[in-house]
Amino acid sequence: MPIIFVVMAYPQPSGEFEWTQESWGAALRCRPLASVARHCFSTRDLALESVLAAPAPGWVSLARALDVEIASLVRMHQVHCADVFEARQANRDSRPEADIAVTDDPSVAVSVRVADCVPILLADRRSGAVAAVHAGWRGTAAGAVMVAVDALTARYGTRAGDVIAAVGPSIGPCCYEVGPDLATQFSSHPEAPTWFSQDEKPHLDLWRATRDQLARAGVPPDQIHVCALCTFDHAAVFHSYRREGKAAGRLVAAIRSAAGRRP
Repeated sequence: MPIIFVVMAYPQPSGEFEWTQESWGAALRCRPLASVARHCFSTRDLALESVLAAPAPGWVSLARALDVEIASLVRMHQVHCADVFEARQANRDSRPEADIAVTDDPSVAVSVRVADCVPILLADRRSGAVAAVHAGWRGTAAGAVMVAVDALTARYGTRAGDVIAAVGPSIGPCCYEVGPDLATQFSSHPEAPTWFSQDEKPHLDLWRATRDQLARAGVPPDQIHVCALCTFDHAAVFHSYRREGKAAGRLVAAIRSAAGRRP
């Protein structure tokens, strides 16, 4: 009897993203960001254990894909804030409470986990410094991506005009229904009225909010890349907390610094 192979049809990301095959299966990569720093956005194909689990084959596979030791793959205890952790070899095992990790150390990689929230990876194409950002509605209201750009500037002399940003899979404006009072949490953001639909049941557009905040931080619009894939919509490919509740797994976005690329 012939063997039949079933190939999954993956959803089409925006023009600057592409599917890649890793040791565990499919992952997403942003082409402009790939020219600066090694990185990936995972799918359900990568089974992730707790950040404290040992042994942890999923995390080991991710570390190998980024060409770092497993001990040098930095993972945070994420608490839906805009606090920054500066990752280095000396503190790589600290498991800080933070939702933004920055580094210019090419021997470590930084990562964030999501299951509907927005994963954002940033890289300075001049210095090679990088950031990984986890932003749900609380992180977005706190301006987490702007905090991340400021952190790269303060610590590594990054100019916002040199930043390339990749916004990975998250819940989209199609599916992120929110309460009518949530808009008050975004009052400090002048663009916020455009992030909420005016329906009887409003929806929040985290993709647009992230893009607007990066632009306000000084990142050129043509260097901001949004894959525009909704985690809720694509159950076969992505985990979604809103769809699966506490049973939901986690996706990961990770990036490794390429410090010293250019003077």
